[in-house]
Amino acid sequence: MSTCSTASRHLDEPLAGTAATARTWLLLEQPGPWGAKALTSSHLDPALGRALEAAAQDTGVRIALIRRPGRHADCGTPEERRVYAAHTTPGNVWLHSTMTRDPERLLDLDFTALGQGDPHTFDTALGGRTHTGDPLAFVCTNGKRDRCCALLGRPLAAELAASGVEGVWEVTHLGGHRFSPTVLVLPYGYAYGRAEAHAVKEILHGVRDGRVVTHGCRGGSAWERPGQAAELAVREAAGEYAAGVLTVVRTDGAAPRWEVTVAHADGRLWRVVVEQGASLPPRQESCGSALGSPARMDVVAVRELPRAELPVPC
Repeated sequence: MSTCSTASRHLDEPLAGTAATARTWLLLEQPGPWGAKALTSSHLDPALGRALEAAAQDTGVRIALIRRPGRHADCGTPEERRVYAAHTTPGNVWLHSTMTRDPERLLDLDFTALGQGDPHTFDTALGGRTHTGDPLAFVCTNGKRDRCCALLGRPLAAELAASGVEGVWEVTHLGGHRFSPTVLVLPYGYAYGRAEAHAVKEILHGVRDGRVVTHGCRGGSAWERPGQAAELAVREAAGEYAAGVLTVVRTDGAAPRWEVTVAHADGRLWRVVVEQGASLPPRQESCGSALGSPARMDVVAVRELPRAELPVPC
Protein backbone atom coordinates (compact mmCIF):
# COMPACT_ATOMS: atom_id res chain seq x y z
CA MET A 1 0.00 0.00 0.00
CA SER A 2 1.34 3.45 -0.96
CA THR A 3 2.03 5.94 1.80
CA CYS A 4 1.50 9.70 1.74
CA SER A 5 5.27 10.32 1.80
CA THR A 6 5.84 7.94 -1.12
CA ALA A 7 3.25 9.77 -3.21
CA SER A 8 4.63 13.21 -2.30
CA ARG A 9 8.17 12.18 -3.17
CA HIS A 10 7.09 10.53 -6.43
CA LEU A 11 5.18 13.66 -7.46
CA ASP A 12 8.15 15.85 -6.47
CA GLU A 13 5.97 18.09 -4.31
CA PRO A 14 7.99 21.24 -3.39
CA LEU A 15 9.15 21.61 0.20
CA ALA A 16 9.63 25.38 0.49
CA GLY A 17 6.93 27.15 2.48
CA THR A 18 5.63 24.07 4.28
CA ALA A 19 7.20 24.39 7.76
CA ALA A 20 5.19 24.72 10.94
CA THR A 21 5.00 28.33 12.12
CA ALA A 22 6.32 29.21 15.57
CA ARG A 23 8.39 32.14 16.70
CA THR A 24 9.18 30.22 19.90
CA TRP A 25 9.38 26.47 20.54
CA LEU A 26 8.79 24.97 23.98
CA LEU A 27 9.85 21.32 24.12
CA LEU A 28 9.21 19.06 27.11
CA GLU A 29 10.74 15.62 27.56
CA GLN A 30 8.07 12.94 27.90
CA PRO A 31 9.25 9.33 27.49
CA GLY A 32 6.95 6.46 26.73
CA PRO A 33 4.20 6.14 24.11
CA TRP A 34 2.52 9.10 22.46
CA GLY A 35 -1.01 9.32 21.14
CA ALA A 36 -2.13 11.30 18.11
CA LYS A 37 -2.54 14.46 20.23
CA ALA A 38 0.42 13.83 22.45
CA LEU A 39 -0.04 16.68 24.94
CA THR A 40 -3.26 15.04 26.10
CA SER A 41 -2.57 11.41 25.13
CA SER A 42 0.73 10.39 26.69
CA HIS A 43 2.06 9.86 30.19
CA LEU A 44 1.88 13.62 30.68
CA ASP A 45 -1.09 14.54 32.86
CA PRO A 46 -3.82 15.33 30.27
CA ALA A 47 -5.15 18.17 32.43
CA LEU A 48 -1.68 19.75 32.31
CA GLY A 49 -1.54 19.17 28.57
CA ARG A 50 -4.86 20.97 28.05
CA ALA A 51 -3.73 23.84 30.29
CA LEU A 52 -0.48 24.22 28.34
CA GLU A 53 -2.36 24.24 25.04
CA ALA A 54 -4.65 26.98 26.34
CA ALA A 55 -1.77 29.04 27.74
CA ALA A 56 0.15 28.94 24.46
CA GLN A 57 -2.77 29.76 22.18
CA ASP A 58 -2.19 32.84 19.99
CA THR A 59 1.15 33.65 21.67
CA GLY A 60 3.54 32.47 18.95
CA VAL A 61 4.69 29.60 21.18
CA ARG A 62 4.41 26.04 19.89
CA ILE A 63 4.65 23.21 22.43
CA ALA A 64 5.77 19.68 21.61
CA LEU A 65 6.91 16.62 23.52
CA ILE A 66 10.32 15.06 22.97
CA ARG A 67 12.09 11.84 23.92
CA ARG A 68 15.44 10.19 23.33
CA PRO A 69 15.73 7.89 20.29
CA GLY A 70 15.27 4.19 20.95
CA ARG A 71 12.72 1.88 22.47
CA HIS A 72 9.81 3.53 24.25
CA ALA A 73 8.65 1.03 26.82
CA ASP A 74 5.91 1.97 29.26
CA CYS A 75 8.28 2.93 32.08
CA GLY A 76 6.11 5.36 34.00
CA THR A 77 6.93 8.91 35.04
CA PRO A 78 10.57 10.10 34.85
CA GLU A 79 12.08 11.81 37.89
CA GLU A 80 13.58 14.61 35.80
CA ARG A 81 12.79 15.92 32.36
CA ARG A 82 14.72 18.09 29.94
CA VAL A 83 12.98 21.28 28.79
CA TYR A 84 14.06 23.51 25.91
CA ALA A 85 12.84 26.93 24.86
CA ALA A 86 14.03 28.49 21.61
CA HIS A 87 13.22 31.76 19.87
CA THR A 88 13.86 31.74 16.14
CA THR A 89 13.40 35.33 14.92
CA PRO A 90 16.65 36.71 13.39
CA GLY A 91 18.27 39.33 15.57
CA ASN A 92 17.05 37.60 18.72
CA VAL A 93 17.79 33.90 18.23
CA TRP A 94 18.36 31.99 21.45
CA LEU A 95 18.12 28.49 22.88
CA HIS A 96 17.78 27.91 26.63
CA SER A 97 17.44 24.65 28.52
CA THR A 98 16.86 23.25 31.98
CA MET A 99 15.82 20.15 33.90
CA THR A 100 12.63 19.93 35.92
CA ARG A 101 11.02 17.43 38.26
CA ASP A 102 7.66 19.18 38.04
CA PRO A 103 6.34 19.91 34.53
CA GLU A 104 3.44 21.88 36.03
CA ARG A 105 5.97 24.67 36.56
CA LEU A 106 5.67 25.36 32.84
CA LEU A 107 2.33 26.98 33.68
CA ASP A 108 4.27 29.70 35.53
CA LEU A 109 5.69 30.91 32.23
CA ASP A 110 4.58 34.19 30.69
CA PHE A 111 3.72 32.72 27.29
CA THR A 112 3.13 36.12 25.70
CA ALA A 113 6.61 37.28 26.67
CA LEU A 114 8.09 33.96 25.59
CA GLY A 115 6.44 34.25 22.18
CA GLN A 116 7.82 37.78 21.80
CA GLY A 117 11.35 36.50 22.38
CA ASP A 118 11.94 37.28 26.06
CA PRO A 119 13.83 34.36 27.68
CA HIS A 120 13.70 35.78 31.22
CA THR A 121 10.37 34.15 32.06
CA PHE A 122 11.83 30.74 31.17
CA ASP A 123 14.97 31.33 33.18
CA THR A 124 13.12 32.73 36.19
CA ALA A 125 10.28 30.21 36.34
CA LEU A 126 12.32 27.11 35.53
CA GLY A 127 15.91 28.01 36.32
CA GLY A 128 16.85 27.84 32.67
CA ARG A 129 20.09 28.95 31.13
CA THR A 130 21.61 29.46 27.70
CA HIS A 131 22.23 26.20 25.89
CA THR A 132 25.91 26.13 25.02
CA GLY A 133 26.10 22.64 23.50
CA ASP A 134 25.69 21.41 19.96
CA PRO A 135 22.71 22.39 17.82
CA LEU A 136 19.66 20.20 18.26
CA ALA A 137 17.85 18.03 15.71
CA PHE A 138 14.26 16.95 16.41
CA VAL A 139 12.96 14.13 14.22
CA CYS A 140 9.19 13.62 14.05
CA THR A 141 8.43 9.99 14.99
CA ASN A 142 4.80 10.04 16.12
CA GLY A 143 3.30 7.11 14.27
CA LYS A 144 -0.07 7.68 15.95
CA ARG A 145 -0.43 10.87 13.90
CA ASP A 146 0.87 9.30 10.71
CA ARG A 147 2.58 5.98 10.12
CA CYS A 148 5.19 7.60 7.84
CA CYS A 149 6.60 9.43 10.87
CA ALA A 150 7.25 6.10 12.59
CA LEU A 151 8.30 4.11 9.53
CA LEU A 152 10.76 6.75 8.32
CA GLY A 153 11.39 9.04 11.30
CA ARG A 154 12.31 6.48 13.94
CA PRO A 155 15.01 4.77 11.85
CA LEU A 156 16.50 8.18 11.01
CA ALA A 157 16.64 9.23 14.66
CA ALA A 158 18.14 5.88 15.64
CA GLU A 159 20.77 6.06 12.88
CA LEU A 160 21.81 9.57 13.87
CA ALA A 161 22.06 8.65 17.55
CA ALA A 162 23.97 5.42 16.81
CA SER A 163 26.49 7.30 14.69
CA GLY A 164 27.31 9.60 17.61
CA VAL A 165 25.48 12.74 16.51
CA GLU A 166 24.85 14.86 19.61
CA GLY A 167 21.58 16.63 20.30
CA VAL A 168 19.19 14.24 18.51
CA TRP A 169 15.66 13.87 19.86
CA GLU A 170 12.37 12.44 18.72
CA VAL A 171 9.49 14.93 18.65
CA THR A 172 5.72 14.54 18.55
CA HIS A 173 4.64 16.68 15.60
CA LEU A 174 6.21 19.00 13.04
CA GLY A 175 3.41 18.96 10.46
CA GLY A 176 3.70 17.77 6.88
CA HIS A 177 3.60 13.99 7.36
CA ARG A 178 3.91 13.54 3.62
CA PHE A 179 7.42 15.03 3.78
CA SER A 180 8.67 12.40 6.26
CA PRO A 181 11.22 12.09 7.67
CA THR A 182 10.81 15.66 8.91
CA VAL A 183 13.36 17.41 11.11
CA LEU A 184 13.44 20.68 13.06
CA VAL A 185 16.87 22.16 13.78
CA LEU A 186 17.43 24.60 16.63
CA PRO A 187 18.38 27.28 17.47
CA TYR A 188 17.61 28.85 14.07
CA GLY A 189 14.31 27.01 13.61
CA TYR A 190 14.65 25.70 10.06
CA ALA A 191 12.64 22.59 9.20
CA TYR A 192 13.64 19.95 6.66
CA GLY A 193 11.78 17.25 4.78
CA ARG A 194 12.68 13.89 3.20
CA ALA A 195 15.74 14.00 5.41
CA GLU A 196 18.55 11.47 5.33
CA ALA A 197 21.23 10.97 7.96
CA HIS A 198 24.09 12.35 5.88
CA ALA A 199 22.04 15.46 5.08
CA VAL A 200 21.12 16.07 8.73
CA LYS A 201 24.82 15.83 9.66
CA GLU A 202 25.62 18.43 7.00
CA ILE A 203 22.81 20.67 8.27
CA LEU A 204 24.10 20.48 11.86
CA HIS A 205 27.64 21.14 10.69
CA GLY A 206 26.31 24.22 8.89
CA VAL A 207 24.58 25.47 12.04
CA ARG A 208 27.85 25.19 13.96
CA ASP A 209 29.42 27.37 11.27
CA GLY A 210 26.50 29.84 11.33
CA ARG A 211 25.28 28.67 7.93
CA VAL A 212 21.87 27.60 6.60
CA VAL A 213 21.64 24.57 4.31
CA THR A 214 18.80 25.22 1.88
CA HIS A 215 18.64 21.82 0.19
CA GLY A 216 15.61 19.97 1.55
CA CYS A 217 14.60 23.00 3.61
CA ARG A 218 10.89 23.57 4.26
CA GLY A 219 11.43 27.05 5.72
CA GLY A 220 12.16 28.97 8.88
CA SER A 221 9.45 28.58 11.51
CA ALA A 222 9.61 32.27 12.49
CA TRP A 223 7.71 33.20 9.30
CA GLU A 224 4.31 32.45 7.88
CA ARG A 225 4.43 30.20 4.86
CA PRO A 226 4.69 32.87 2.11
CA GLY A 227 7.58 34.38 4.07
CA GLN A 228 9.26 30.99 4.42
CA ALA A 229 9.25 30.49 0.66
CA ALA A 230 10.36 34.08 0.02
CA GLU A 231 13.31 33.94 2.40
CA LEU A 232 14.60 30.69 0.90
CA ALA A 233 14.22 32.13 -2.61
CA VAL A 234 16.30 35.19 -1.68
CA ARG A 235 19.01 32.94 -0.22
CA GLU A 236 19.23 31.04 -3.48
CA ALA A 237 19.09 34.15 -5.67
CA ALA A 238 21.67 36.08 -3.67
CA GLY A 239 23.88 33.12 -2.76
CA GLU A 240 23.47 34.12 0.89
CA TYR A 241 23.64 31.22 3.35
CA ALA A 242 24.72 32.95 6.56
CA ALA A 243 22.27 32.34 9.39
CA GLY A 244 20.41 35.22 11.00
CA VAL A 245 21.01 37.84 8.29
CA LEU A 246 17.66 37.73 6.45
CA THR A 247 14.38 38.93 7.91
CA VAL A 248 10.87 38.97 6.49
CA VAL A 249 9.93 42.57 7.26
CA ARG A 250 6.64 42.90 5.41
CA THR A 251 4.02 40.78 3.70
CA ASP A 252 1.40 42.48 1.55
CA GLY A 253 -1.63 40.82 0.01
CA ALA A 254 -3.61 37.72 0.84
CA ALA A 255 -4.09 34.27 -0.61
CA PRO A 256 -3.52 33.42 -3.36
CA ARG A 257 -0.87 36.14 -3.97
CA TRP A 258 1.54 37.97 -1.70
CA GLU A 259 4.38 40.45 -2.11
CA VAL A 260 6.97 39.72 0.56
CA THR A 261 9.78 42.11 1.48
CA VAL A 262 12.93 40.44 2.73
CA ALA A 263 15.68 42.51 4.36
CA HIS A 264 19.37 41.74 4.77
CA ALA A 265 21.28 42.87 7.86
CA ASP A 266 23.50 44.95 5.55
CA GLY A 267 20.52 47.03 4.36
CA ARG A 268 19.67 45.32 1.08
CA LEU A 269 16.02 44.48 0.39
CA TRP A 270 14.21 42.18 -2.01
CA ARG A 271 10.60 41.99 -3.11
CA VAL A 272 9.40 38.46 -3.68
CA VAL A 273 6.10 37.53 -5.32
CA VAL A 274 4.64 34.32 -3.91
CA GLU A 275 1.54 32.66 -5.28
CA GLN A 276 -0.46 29.89 -3.66
CA GLY A 277 -1.11 26.99 -5.97
CA ALA A 278 -2.75 23.59 -5.62
CA SER A 279 -0.64 20.45 -5.76
CA LEU A 280 -1.84 18.26 -8.62
CA PRO A 281 -2.71 15.50 -9.23
CA PRO A 282 -4.60 14.98 -5.95
CA ARG A 283 -2.81 13.00 -3.26
CA GLN A 284 -3.17 12.13 0.41
CA GLU A 285 -1.97 14.81 2.81
CA SER A 286 -1.57 12.08 5.41
CA CYS A 287 -1.92 8.31 5.37
CA GLY A 288 -5.56 7.25 5.43
CA SER A 289 -6.94 10.65 4.46
CA ALA A 290 -9.02 11.39 1.38
CA LEU A 291 -7.28 12.58 -1.75
CA GLY A 292 -6.76 16.34 -1.84
CA SER A 293 -4.69 19.09 -3.43
CA PRO A 294 -2.58 20.61 -0.65
CA ALA A 295 -1.58 24.25 -1.03
CA ARG A 296 1.90 25.00 -2.30
CA MET A 297 3.90 28.24 -2.19
CA ASP A 298 5.27 29.11 -5.64
CA VAL A 299 7.82 31.92 -5.93
CA VAL A 300 7.18 33.66 -9.25
CA ALA A 301 9.53 36.66 -8.96
CA VAL A 302 12.53 37.80 -6.88
CA ARG A 303 13.77 41.35 -7.34
CA GLU A 304 16.33 43.34 -5.37
CA LEU A 305 14.98 46.82 -4.65
CA PRO A 306 16.90 49.94 -5.66
CA ARG A 307 17.24 52.38 -2.80
CA ALA A 308 14.59 54.65 -4.35
CA GLU A 309 12.03 51.87 -4.04
CA LEU A 310 12.53 50.98 -0.41
CA PRO A 311 9.11 50.46 1.19
CA VAL A 312 7.81 52.88 3.78
CA PRO A 313 7.34 51.10 7.14
CA CYS A 314 3.73 50.51 8.16
